[in-house]
Amino acid sequence: MSNPLLDFSDLPAFDRITPADVAPAIDTLLERANAALETVTAADFPAQWNAIAQVLDVATEELGRAWGAVSHLNSVADTPELRAAYNEALPRVTEFWTRLGADERLYAKYKAIDPASLNAEQHQALKNAVRNFVLSGAELTGADKERFAQIQERQAELQQKFSENTLDATDAFAYYAGESELDGVPDDVRQAARAAAQAEGKEGCKLTLKMPCYLPVMQFATSSALRERLYRAYVTRASDQAEGDGKRFDNSDFIREILALRQEEARLLGYVNFGEVSVVPKMAQSPAEVVGFLRDLARRARPHAEKDVADLRAFAADHLGLSDPQAWDWPYVAEKLKEARYAFSEQEVKQYFTAPRVLAGLFKIIETLFEVAIRRDTAPVWHPAVEFYRIERGGQLVGQFYLDQPARTGKRGGAWMDDVRTRWLRPDTGQLQTPVAHLVCNFAEGVDGKPALLTHDDVITLFHEFGHGLHHMLTQVNERDVSGIGGVEWDAVELPSQFMENFCWEWKVLQHMTAHVETGAPLPRTLFDKMMAARNFQSGMQTLRQIEFALFDMLLHTEHDPAQDFMPLLGLVRSEVAVLQPPAFSRTAHTFSHIFAGGYAAGYYSYKWAEVLSADAYAAFEETASEDGSPSQETGRRYRQAILEAGGSRPAMESFKAFRGREPSLDALLRHQGMA
Repeated sequence: MSNPLLDFSDLPAFDRITPADVAPAIDTLLERANAALETVTAADFPAQWNAIAQVLDVATEELGRAWGAVSHLNSVADTPELRAAYNEALPRVTEFWTRLGADERLYAKYKAIDPASLNAEQHQALKNAVRNFVLSGAELTGADKERFAQIQERQAELQQKFSENTLDATDAFAYYAGESELDGVPDDVRQAARAAAQAEGKEGCKLTLKMPCYLPVMQFATSSALRERLYRAYVTRASDQAEGDGKRFDNSDFIREILALRQEEARLLGYVNFGEVSVVPKMAQSPAEVVGFLRDLARRARPHAEKDVADLRAFAADHLGLSDPQAWDWPYVAEKLKEARYAFSEQEVKQYFTAPRVLAGLFKIIETLFEVAIRRDTAPVWHPAVEFYRIERGGQLVGQFYLDQPARTGKRGGAWMDDVRTRWLRPDTGQLQTPVAHLVCNFAEGVDGKPALLTHDDVITLFHEFGHGLHHMLTQVNERDVSGIGGVEWDAVELPSQFMENFCWEWKVLQHMTAHVETGAPLPRTLFDKMMAARNFQSGMQTLRQIEFALFDMLLHTEHDPAQDFMPLLGLVRSEVAVLQPPAFSRTAHTFSHIFAGGYAAGYYSYKWAEVLSADAYAAFEETASEDGSPSQETGRRYRQAILEAGGSRPAMESFKAFRGREPSLDALLRHQGMA
């Protein structure tokens, strides 16, 4: 038990796991999992759900938990040693899961299970399992089966390389700006940049491509030359257009090979393209339905987006002396127009959103709405900034979560929720295993001993990830594979996350989560009213931007020939959808991790699809709110029981109808975004 990755008695020993632990632990766990697979596929082993679970699921769950801990550390605490250990083990782990998913003996065993012997949760899990066996190549034979396995292994390797290049290209850039270049840049950003340069013994202020630095420079720096320098570095990351030795992180070849392998995988499985494979386990019936949905939404949003651009151009010419704004000017122009139109700035708002106060407000709404209590808890962590909490109801533990908020070197960008372990009535002990989640963000750190300040967008991000976390942690399903987000259709999995974002616009909620960093005063009602007036500022443009990503993704996996360059396709999508064309050197696809390294291949549309569900679900709270705007606890209870607690134990449409009493409608989304 000296290897912390082999200790499953409690939470992962993140403070003790070293790169040297990875190989021996994975060797041991693969050996156990392989032995379990041989046991349950023996001719005399009973074709019974619980019998298989007691042997195989217990062994694979331990492998999944250990590998999950290693993968997590690789994402939040990357070092050369850990990366080497991860990459050494990755092919072996991938090979096992591929072989397990395609094992015809195990497939036959599952098909032989008597459905009458199962409860409703197990029934749904079995249905999913049989479908997944087919998608994992269990019906392939001979050379086809062998090739399918090779494809999975190579894809895992390529996706990891894509991810590493994206991280390394982002971390590699630094520009040391003189104080005079930073006119207009907010004080806290400037202080953090100055401190970062000093820590390296350098003059000036260190600017990076990490969001807490990059975005405020683009929005507020008066120097167009400085904005251009950062913009060019940002949109050419990990591409052939990167400056200097940045080209060594070029993802072009990886993208081409990933697309070719996905196409080949689809053909082996009997599908025309990878888009068809992708929608099999989703709510959408076909790629054509998705493309139709996206183009319909684009048509509705376009007039609003065109007006957004016309307003920006007029303001830039009349007030900023910019007759021909460039790509790096638009965020600056937009911020100035917003300040002029609504008489407030993001910077003014940010002073009220201190990280501790926001968290307290978030916890309050969760506790009130979902009838739980959230308390600080203790666990080994991977960085001093990480916090750990427990969720209880009636004194009983419901779930726990790690919260890792600040951006830092060696931590991949973005924000995400990941599971540490899933709720499961364990077949080996008969004990209920409670769920544990990782909630990861990339916010700015506090400066000069003050608490970290969040932008309102940061607050929305935090609520979004907590929505995923609640889906994982509040489940009442005892069957591991359909517990929490397990088994939930990928295009419905964003419903609870996007649903939570709505609370960031409720006065009753914001009152409890704001306190000025200097005075402690809550957000003034007048400032909130200005924020509300600006809520749908450029919503037409933002909608089209999301549709551009989603349509490019789906067409890339349906109509594109992987042997051809993919940039012309991106150009075609932009000419169809976008109202602002980026410069020719822009290579945003080269860091599109969601689809090339993050599980959203031919599935990025899920964000828009689930937004329809989440807006409609939230409308139920608007309809039942009290006179003072407080959300109804009864509606919260119905939502929790119908959506969150049900997890993946039934189709998402059934859960939605159980809550709303009908199928979803697009009306609420268009209304929420000011496009009704």
